[in-house]
Amino acid sequence: MDVAVFGTKSYDRKFLESAAEGAAIRWHFIEPRLTETTAPLAHPFQAICCFVNDEISSDVLEVLAAGKTRMIAMRCAGYNNVDLPKAHELGIQVARVPAYSPYAVAEHAIGLILTLNRKYHKAYNRIREGDFSLSGLLGFDLNGKTVGVIGTGKIGQLFARIMHGFGCELLAYDVKPADDCVALGVQYVPLDELLAKSDIISLHCPLLPATRHLIDDKAIGKLKPGAMVINTSRGGLIDTRAAIQGLKNGQIGSLGIDVYEEEADLFFEDKSETVIQDDVFARLMTFPNVLVTGHQGFFTQNALQAIAEVTVDNLKQFDAGQPLTNQVKVD
Repeated sequence: MDVAVFGTKSYDRKFLESAAEGAAIRWHFIEPRLTETTAPLAHPFQAICCFVNDEISSDVLEVLAAGKTRMIAMRCAGYNNVDLPKAHELGIQVARVPAYSPYAVAEHAIGLILTLNRKYHKAYNRIREGDFSLSGLLGFDLNGKTVGVIGTGKIGQLFARIMHGFGCELLAYDVKPADDCVALGVQYVPLDELLAKSDIISLHCPLLPATRHLIDDKAIGKLKPGAMVINTSRGGLIDTRAAIQGLKNGQIGSLGIDVYEEEADLFFEDKSETVIQDDVFARLMTFPNVLVTGHQGFFTQNALQAIAEVTVDNLKQFDAGQPLTNQVKVD
């Protein structure tokens, strides 16, 4: 089976080729991400492999369906960039990688917290310039702080467990409490109460119509003043313009994000020689209490290996005409 892989990076090639060793899969790696412009490149292929920054809109799906494409293998857990009803209408199956390494993302969220709090990034640059002063590097003990966890799936549960190890008081908000969190002593509370009481809030919920801009101007107004907000889940959970206002008035004390709602045109590419055209993102980057990483939370050897292996299994099932274990179905 020939499979086109859009938005290919060197690490994608490495792990996909390794996972498919001995399988009847021939990869065709395409560097550009999938858009309406690049979609015709998929015409010879029954199956294509996509990522979170690919555009799989209704128009793109129409182009894919006009060719031979009948299956989209997402090499990620998220699928909010896929028009699922349209894919179903056109007879295109969509499969994903529901879980790879929840440790990778949970640990990255901890890294953002520690860096924002103890200002490791600033200290690193100072020391390299011979500045050994401590002014401006003051942090706080995590022990005893109240941490709010929004979304307690696998990643949220692991995040809560790690923060429990720091001696934090844990609050959580989810439509369905997790037994492991309850056993850990996590207290489930209404969202407004979590916002008002938490010193640190970390987002670990999926992007759905009900969660889009979950952190908006109203939610930010309910925060404990100076709270730290962390997002390693999906960019659309935060209204960036509202977050900027919250940073300006001090309602948000610091912000750490690994995702951004308009990241598709920025992340995973080298933009160092170009002028960033996104004025909202550019404004966000002017704040000294904001830390942005480019969607690297998943980026560990363990996660990439798991993603590649599950993606190959999904493609094997499609090629064999079997039901797709990880098929994303229309609700």
